[in-house]
Amino acid sequence: MDHKIKFKKYKGIIFFVFLSFQWGIAQEFSLTYTVRDQESKEPLEGVTVIIEECQCGGITNTSGLFFKRLTSGNYTINLTFLGFKSVQQQISLQENKEVSVEMEVEEEQLSEIVVLAKNNNKNVESTQMGVFELNARELIKIPTALGEFDVLRSMTMLSGVSNTGDVSNGISIRGGSLDQNLLLYDGAPVFNPTHLFGLFSVFTPDVISGVNIYRANIPAKYGGRMASVVDIKVENPYTDQFQLEGGIGVLSSRLKIATPLIKDKLMFLAGGRIGFTDFLFPLLIPRLKNTRANFNDATIKLLYIPNAKNQMTYTHFRTRDFYQLDLISSIENIIASANQYDFSTSNHTFRWLHSFDESKHLVGTGVFSGYTPKSLFPEVDSDNVIEYLSTINYASIDVEFKNKVSDPFEYYVGLQWNQYKINPGSLDPGNGNSILPTLLPNENSQERSLYGNATFDLMENITLSAGLRLTQFVLMGPYEQAVYSNEGKLENIQSFGEGDQVVQYFNPEPRIGLNVKLNESSSIKASYASIFQYIQNIYNTTTPLPTSRWKMSDQNILPQSNDTYSIGWYKNQEAQNIEFSAEAYYRLTENNLTYKPGADFFLAEFLENEVIQAQGEAYGFEMNLRKTSGKVNGFLNYTWSRSLLQTQKENFKDRINNNKKYSSDFDRPHTLNASINFEGDSFNAFSFNFTAQTGRPYTIANGVIEQGNLNIPIYL
Repeated sequence: MDHKIKFKKYKGIIFFVFLSFQWGIAQEFSLTYTVRDQESKEPLEGVTVIIEECQCGGITNTSGLFFKRLTSGNYTINLTFLGFKSVQQQISLQENKEVSVEMEVEEEQLSEIVVLAKNNNKNVESTQMGVFELNARELIKIPTALGEFDVLRSMTMLSGVSNTGDVSNGISIRGGSLDQNLLLYDGAPVFNPTHLFGLFSVFTPDVISGVNIYRANIPAKYGGRMASVVDIKVENPYTDQFQLEGGIGVLSSRLKIATPLIKDKLMFLAGGRIGFTDFLFPLLIPRLKNTRANFNDATIKLLYIPNAKNQMTYTHFRTRDFYQLDLISSIENIIASANQYDFSTSNHTFRWLHSFDESKHLVGTGVFSGYTPKSLFPEVDSDNVIEYLSTINYASIDVEFKNKVSDPFEYYVGLQWNQYKINPGSLDPGNGNSILPTLLPNENSQERSLYGNATFDLMENITLSAGLRLTQFVLMGPYEQAVYSNEGKLENIQSFGEGDQVVQYFNPEPRIGLNVKLNESSSIKASYASIFQYIQNIYNTTTPLPTSRWKMSDQNILPQSNDTYSIGWYKNQEAQNIEFSAEAYYRLTENNLTYKPGADFFLAEFLENEVIQAQGEAYGFEMNLRKTSGKVNGFLNYTWSRSLLQTQKENFKDRINNNKKYSSDFDRPHTLNASINFEGDSFNAFSFNFTAQTGRPYTIANGVIEQGNLNIPIYL
């Protein structure tokens, strides 16, 4: 009885103590660190965060963020990062806390650090092959013509990347055509990447933070182009003060502004470039006195950070070019005094990044991209201008979830919706009556994709990356589709109404990468990637003009497809900061577009009559030697490659080289590149470039037949 009384007496106290104990356990709060570079205000990825009291921690993510839930108390936080001074802080955690830290560069190590946020052994440890990751500092070190920093020109110094001549409207990667590269500028595709017919790229140089180039097992989140993805990133304007910089060059002048609009919340970046080269042409070549060439490009970016877990950006990119040349081509019944080209790009990118914790992130992206090329024909002795116009409008929505479960286990999944609206061409006679107005029907299509990728260890020294992209392509009406007999004769024209489905393609695209680690400094990799391409640029010159025609796949022009196999050996010598790699690849492509002899694409309603779809193969071997830091640094690379095409047509007139293999326009067997940088003091550095390469294939006409105003080449 006494025991029962005592229990009742102390029952309330025991219950109160139990609740207090439970309350104490439940008092967990979130600690959020945002880590940036003190000078550039850019977030630092890979900063090591150690909490002494629990001997726990982690590393910052791509946004410079680190999250941890801890019980209330006092903690000592240590932050360390290669090339930066260590930071130690004492904090009292009694509520959810957000801490912002700026890390200072070690001055004596500044010239030794080339890629600050990069894992020094990443090229050995990752499953990715055929990838180049370059930041702005590395790109600037590569010398270019007339002192103008240029992304595309710098890229042609890399193995497997080449242009199609001194005046080329893009780049060829591993033997692919120019339209087989997906060029992204802050997530938005760019359909014409150059100014002055290839002399400069259109990308505003001062605002670029880095470039990622994928050429082998392209990540599953990318699709739509067969040869490569070139992902050009615009810097986020992390700044707490007004910044202004610019320069005046021989061919162009540029200006860049960065400023906070709301302290630590809203920041603004603007960069622009303008070029006036009219005065150069008569100085260099007197007969070009009537030539005009002006261009400009501009980028603005807004960064909004409402809190540590959310970040929003908006990027607008705009370019315009205008050229005038002495008459080199015209249209029947038009008597023009000159050729004028006027083309522009207008892109918009909205992006929202939400971080659930240090490992889980959700990224939403909305994109609009517009490209409008024009050809103008001013009539002789008249103020009338005849205009040929085409447009491409592209819209995209992408939602992606990423989770880094452990090292190396991580995965991402996503959904993407793309829409193309193409006006293939219209001819407006203006006030004249020499020709009739012409309007080709628009092309409308949608791509819907589901994608995912996971990277994990199969064994202690074997890592696998397995990805899959499922894509549905639908060409929609209104549309007119030509129907042909087996002999190729036109039998019927099938009409489709608004919203009708013209054709549908559904294709799986697996992406696989395997890394076998031999030791801490070397590995062997193998990869496979399958990609389909539903849009193509059609032209009958060695390099497409800015006004070249874009065409969606339909029932007659089938989607292009690509299977890429790669294997390579990677070796690092950390003591000397030297990286070496040797890669071999084989690409098998189907339905490559090549043109029939004498093809004329101008205002052609049914392009399948002007082109041939051929099978292609490209293969090669690349060696790369790179010294990443030190007073003398740089790279040396050699590429041996072939790019071949083969038609398989029964009809003789549709054969090329009698159905035997022949070199494509991008077949350059040998290329050697070298770039050496000599670091002086903090203000001086010297760079040297060297390139040697074999030429592209060229067939000389056996003769010319004059027919009216046309010169028709004859090949025997």
